[in-house]
Amino acid sequence: MTARVVHRTLAVGDVRVFFRESVPDRAGAPTLLLLHGFPSASHQFRRLLDVLGSRYRLVAPDYPGFGHTQTPDGFSFTFDHLAEVVDAFVTAIGLERFALYVFDFGAPVGFRLAQRRAAQITGLIVQNGNAYEEGLSAGARDFIALRPDTPGATDTIADLLTLSGTRSQYVTGVTRPELLAPDSWILDQYFLEQPGRVRAQIAIAFDYHANVERYPRWQSWLRTHRPATLIVWGADDPFFPAPGATAYLRDLPDAELHLFRTGHFALEDHLEEIAPLVADFLDRLRP
Repeated sequence: MTARVVHRTLAVGDVRVFFRESVPDRAGAPTLLLLHGFPSASHQFRRLLDVLGSRYRLVAPDYPGFGHTQTPDGFSFTFDHLAEVVDAFVTAIGLERFALYVFDFGAPVGFRLAQRRAAQITGLIVQNGNAYEEGLSAGARDFIALRPDTPGATDTIADLLTLSGTRSQYVTGVTRPELLAPDSWILDQYFLEQPGRVRAQIAIAFDYHANVERYPRWQSWLRTHRPATLIVWGADDPFFPAPGATAYLRDLPDAELHLFRTGHFALEDHLEEIAPLVADFLDRLRP
């Protein structure tokens, strides 16, 4: 049975945060906060919400600069600021105990959130969300090294924001591209082309190095708190290859790890395998 999913906008300070939320069939169902990646938004989780939303409360917000979320003029697009908005959103919506699902940009946003709310985190699901140096491909390292004064840096980032750049993030590393619905990257591109979005994405890209600098702190948090963890990873991701997944086992030796022969957006072509793993993991968490 398809879940009932509601779509709302919540004022968080001067940001209007759009989010999707499933309504489970039973009270007290486990809650999972879904944090999306680049260049997508909460719509990347719509199929997962349909499949699992009747059993669990799934909450998926759009960050500032993404999807339907609206920001005021002059908003500062940094990962710290994105995390601050998500943190305030968690308070505003009233999440008390929840698991985190972090993907791509969702990892730097989510780990900042986890450091603030360690006592509230019931578990961690990681899908191609990097927190280790060995999880950075050569291309990713070159990208992270870009600075505003690097010759051609803005053009390099802007190339990723084109339709061909967006599509490539979905299809690269995928063994069966016929399983990918083109709607996903076309919708992503629609939002990327909205007013102000290129400026926002360039600013966020130039700030990515701040995440790598925080890796040791996040790894320390993992070792200290040892959250129950499920890792589902597209092993052929051109940005965050498989060593980024196995690196988690150094700090979380009891983590459950599953590698899939696919690229960055593993949910797009491996939903049938990943959704049951997520359900089983949530069922085993302490409330």
